[in-house]
Amino acid sequence: MSNSEQQKVTIRLLDKEYMIACPDGAEAELLASADYLDQKMRNIRGNGKTVGLERIAVMAGLNIAHELLKSREDNRQNIEDQIRRLGSKIDRSLNERARQTPKTDD
Repeated sequence: MSNSEQQKVTIRLLDKEYMIACPDGAEAELLASADYLDQKMRNIRGNGKTVGLERIAVMAGLNIAHELLKSREDNRQNIEDQIRRLGSKIDRSLNERARQTPKTDD
């Protein structure tokens, strides 16, 4: 991707500004991500147990990574449950059809 397809976007994390290169059209996503990260960092700072911007950023990153992994696992489990339910429906339909189909002697 060339530099002409990117722009600089200013984000704020814990009242500190950062200039971030961003692909054209992805500004809203970047800003939403920065807002989410900022909120996580503020929550950690507000708990008063973690000090220092770097430690707060690391803790926020770990928390967000945990949320992502948990969400992926939940989604995987939901998909597996749906597949099992669909498989059961298919099996019931096939069994019902087999009972309704008259057998012929060849």
